[in-house]
Amino acid sequence: MNTLKEPRKIAGRNVFSSLETVDVQSGERSVLAEFDFLIEAPNWTNDGKRLIYNSLGRLYSFDMATRESTVIESGYAIQCNNDHVLSPDNSNVAVSHHTYEDGQSRIYTFPLQGGHPILVTPLAPSYLHGWSPDGSTLAYCAERNGEYDIYTIPTNGGKETRLTDSPGLNDGPEYSPDGTYIWFNSVRTGLMQVWRMKADGSEQVQMTFDESNNWFPHISPDGQSAAFISYRKGDVAPGDHPANKDVEIRLMSSSRGEFRTLVKLFGGQGTINVNSWAPDSRQLAFVSYRLKD
Repeated sequence: MNTLKEPRKIAGRNVFSSLETVDVQSGERSVLAEFDFLIEAPNWTNDGKRLIYNSLGRLYSFDMATRESTVIESGYAIQCNNDHVLSPDNSNVAVSHHTYEDGQSRIYTFPLQGGHPILVTPLAPSYLHGWSPDGSTLAYCAERNGEYDIYTIPTNGGKETRLTDSPGLNDGPEYSPDGTYIWFNSVRTGLMQVWRMKADGSEQVQMTFDESNNWFPHISPDGQSAAFISYRKGDVAPGDHPANKDVEIRLMSSSRGEFRTLVKLFGGQGTINVNSWAPDSRQLAFVSYRLKD
């Protein structure tokens, strides 16, 4: 079982956080801002002007021009983790908020400019990861009857549909830009590896085969590349993606094939949990960390 999927109170870590970008061709890294507290999981907005990240249960908007952060009003949803996803038109954001009554994660939506949260998944725990390109459907990891599988649900709520049915953790579902596929990660072959399936759950195909634990595939807006984060084999349990580890951000073709290492860093949980591709597919945003003394 993935310990990071257990109900938990949103809490900080004793770290400095660096909000960075990397050029996917040259590998050149640029530090946008540094924080003396925990921030996680930057999304890039469609206009390229802002990054949306979470910190201590709240969402923030980071202005790329002024390098200033502004909190996004979210009503009672102030225990959000790093699973936030922007709607295709960027009018709304969906979050995994740990409900006050029982501490379990449920999915909510609210306006990206700020507003009242709306419950989408009454069942818990549910951990958001993807929003379909047509705006109609959310994809998420959920624990039901002791198994973590991938589900979808209409954006406005309704009946959930189970897409995977294999022992062990299935996590991180995210749609391809054309909506044809859902990419995800699964431990079904031993180590955590990247997989892909049709949006209806059919044709589940393994996409990575190396001796690492590979998590959270994110497809570039042009549909050509997949970025994911890798932990060394033996450094973590296959079903765990902890913080404060030496990890790599890797890049591969979305049609499968060899990967290349784009960035080596100290990070893990919070580094690249959400799709952080720039709209032009030329850069990725991510967070690296340094431990405080």
